[in-house]
Amino acid sequence: MWIYEKKLEHPVNVSCPNLKLAKMVITQYGGPDGELSASLRYINQRYSMPFDKAKALLTDIGTEEMAHMEMIAALVYKLVDGASPRDFVEAGWEGQWTQHDHGLFWTDTNGVPWSAKYIACLGDPITDLVEDMAAEQKARATYEHLIAASDDECVNDTLRFLWEREVVHFQRFGEMLNEVQEYMAKCNVWNGHKFEKSK
Repeated sequence: MWIYEKKLEHPVNVSCPNLKLAKMVITQYGGPDGELSASLRYINQRYSMPFDKAKALLTDIGTEEMAHMEMIAALVYKLVDGASPRDFVEAGWEGQWTQHDHGLFWTDTNGVPWSAKYIACLGDPITDLVEDMAAEQKARATYEHLIAASDDECVNDTLRFLWEREVVHFQRFGEMLNEVQEYMAKCNVWNGHKFEKSK
């Protein structure tokens, strides 16, 4: 189903390790509006889309979000590279060191583990696509917060790339929402129910 190239979608570099920034960026790995949530949401929702083009869009974007999760993982790992236990304590991230060392785990900035409650699938294509558009906007805003908090131009280059992709995904979902609504109206189907004209 996929062809995997052994390179990141966009280069990931850092000027120097920065644990405080890593602690913030990790939210896009396992936080409520992060890349894990996005990829699982879209790949799961594709099954209830009413036609192949819609299924393909969710498959493509869901797969790309997995690539973005890989980029965030690389970014966090580079930001903590060479850090000592004392560095983690000084950054206020001792929980990360205690439970995971330099390893990655799906958490938000506060150390709260990822949860399936972050994602939704109602099985209604319109509801799910609106949910997806909102998810992309939340991710966009989170990237804007991270960029504003970072003075590392190498990190910001990666964050800006990911920000741009959120904007594009929002636009694609909006276009597909229009197509799905038109399709369902033509089929006289709404929320999976056939509508009969009143007499």
